[in-house]
Amino acid sequence: MNNIAYLLLRLGIGISMFGHGLVRLTKLQKFSEWLVGNFKKSFLPDFMVVPFSYALPFAEFLVGLFVVLGLFTQQSLTAGGIVMLVLIFGSTTIENWDALPSQLIHLAFFAVLLHFVQSNSVALDQLKKQQL
Repeated sequence: MNNIAYLLLRLGIGISMFGHGLVRLTKLQKFSEWLVGNFKKSFLPDFMVVPFSYALPFAEFLVGLFVVLGLFTQQSLTAGGIVMLVLIFGSTTIENWDALPSQLIHLAFFAVLLHFVQSNSVALDQLKKQQL
């Protein structure tokens, strides 16, 4: 995969995650209430859903920021994939089948980028390597 194609894919998924987190951080309490309300019909207890509802925007924001910057790229892509797996599990517990395609697409992007991480040449990770 050429380096520019990799950069475009990395920026696309990074901006998506960054944006998801950013807008949710600005309304954290309302986002948490909305998410907890959606999970009332699931078997997951509130003591699991509530902390997750507050952690998710931070995870999305930080994964997105690091992926956009190309900093700790391998770890950030792995973390992003894990976030997607947790979201996929949550969506299935409330039978939110409409959310799955987007979550699976995000997961696929994380997996492809992780597989081709050696093409990550336009990134802060490269500057770190040059300084060592």
